[in-house]
Amino acid sequence: MSDAGLAALLRQRAYVRMWVSRLFGTAGQQMLMVAIGWQMYDLTGSAWDLGLVGLYQFAPALLLTLVAGHVADRVHRGRIVAACMVTQAAVSLLLVWSTHGHWVHRDLLLALSVALGVARAFQMPAQQALTPMLVPPNMLARAMALSSVGTQSAVIGGPALGGVIFVAGASAVYGTCAVLFGVGCILVGGLRYDHVPPPREPISMHTLLAGVRFIWERKPVLGAVSLDLFAVLLGGATALLPMFAKDILHTGPWGLGLLRASPAVGALLTSVVLTRWPLQRRVGRTLLLAVAVYGLCMVSFGLSPYLWLSMLVLAISGGADMVSVVVRQTLVQLETPNEMRGRVSAVNSVFIGASNQLGEFESGATAALLGPVGSVVLGGVGTLLVAALWLRLFPSLANRDRMS
Repeated sequence: MSDAGLAALLRQRAYVRMWVSRLFGTAGQQMLMVAIGWQMYDLTGSAWDLGLVGLYQFAPALLLTLVAGHVADRVHRGRIVAACMVTQAAVSLLLVWSTHGHWVHRDLLLALSVALGVARAFQMPAQQALTPMLVPPNMLARAMALSSVGTQSAVIGGPALGGVIFVAGASAVYGTCAVLFGVGCILVGGLRYDHVPPPREPISMHTLLAGVRFIWERKPVLGAVSLDLFAVLLGGATALLPMFAKDILHTGPWGLGLLRASPAVGALLTSVVLTRWPLQRRVGRTLLLAVAVYGLCMVSFGLSPYLWLSMLVLAISGGADMVSVVVRQTLVQLETPNEMRGRVSAVNSVFIGASNQLGEFESGATAALLGPVGSVVLGGVGTLLVAALWLRLFPSLANRDRMS
């Protein structure tokens, strides 16, 4: 039955087209982040500046959330994603030009981080809200897991490939990113699904805040998205990987690529399992346990002096995070009516962005005070405490047995 269910999912042509587009786009994004992070640290040698790259990407997402969600509920979502990929391709080409011409500098990298943040602010809610339109509801959990297979494959291949290409120079990485974004744009831009524009209504704070109200009133959804926010905000170590690679593990860009790819290896293996055998029971407890495992892995990574051990615990953390992602995304999409999915996904994207980009700023700031090891270990302990606290604060989430 599992094989039959997967085969039926792969017959959904629009979904497969989006899946391939997402694969290319995510690979481009990951390679871009590896190159920008390494180039920034090479230019400034500052943990603070590494954190600022994350903060400058998160700020637009925070400011544009309500608008992006409103747009995603009114405009063809495939075209929104395509436009965002065009923007990222343009940023990549500008980085090729500036790097090749030797006029790239700290402020330019930060300014382009803002541009990438704007693109992602509109892309994420449109992309998340698009998937339920392309598959039947009974296939959604499996579709979310299979989407994660593609995403994590790109997260693995992107940084690893980016680290190898970086040997030829940062401009070579940026040029490859531009090509990937271009292909992804063509695939998703021609996507067809039943899009019926909603009746026009004046834009007001009531319509803009509808997604916020929806999440606040549904405590299992609120608990799931806020759990991810605080857990990854405290426990994330992505922004500090250039420091760990260069100063603690004594490796180069290729080692940084391996570290960036390691969580995705674990996530990929886990998502393959979840695609074949979706979670059926005790989803709430499984979610909280996965977050606790993630926090423990971050503590272990912070204390590890070996590259192989760091890669291993990062891989386990990626597997735990994937369980959290699939449960959270499936729960949110199943609980949300289609006419609200853009706005709800936009709010969810802010939580994701805060946990990732703002978490990178938090990591850089605490590393400037405590050093990279102290920052990561303290964050991992904080994640463990969050998992324990959410068990008490959101009993409806902890006791959730099934997705629907």
